[in-house]
Amino acid sequence: MRIPKPLVQLNQLFIVTTVLLGLIFQPNLLMIPFLIGAYTLATKENPLMAAGKRFLKKPSDQYMPEDRDQQLFNQWIATICLGAALLSFNAGWAAAGYVFSLLVVAAAGLALGGFCIGCTIRYRYMMWKHKRAHS
Repeated sequence: MRIPKPLVQLNQLFIVTTVLLGLIFQPNLLMIPFLIGAYTLATKENPLMAAGKRFLKKPSDQYMPEDRDQQLFNQWIATICLGAALLSFNAGWAAAGYVFSLLVVAAAGLALGGFCIGCTIRYRYMMWKHKRAHS
């Protein structure tokens, strides 16, 4: 299944914005993108994308598509990093909390700019898995 690119970008922009706001004002704000990510992974439905779908000007199939499985993989990475950031901040390890948070901001920011680090990681993993199965 495919996801219209503007909906993927909406999710990426939301992640960048909420994580930066959390780092500036209150690290516990990271709970918002973390919970949305966890919900998305549990249900395979992103509530932000569902809400954003109403605002698309064209039918979904007229936008550049993004791969659903890739987006779920990327969501796993972001949600794990946000969970690690929340745990770190709450354990008093602020430096680790900032590192995990900034990894998420960097990945989502790069994706908004056109480079998907999650895509690179998944591609390399799939190649490694393929080589391992055929050797």
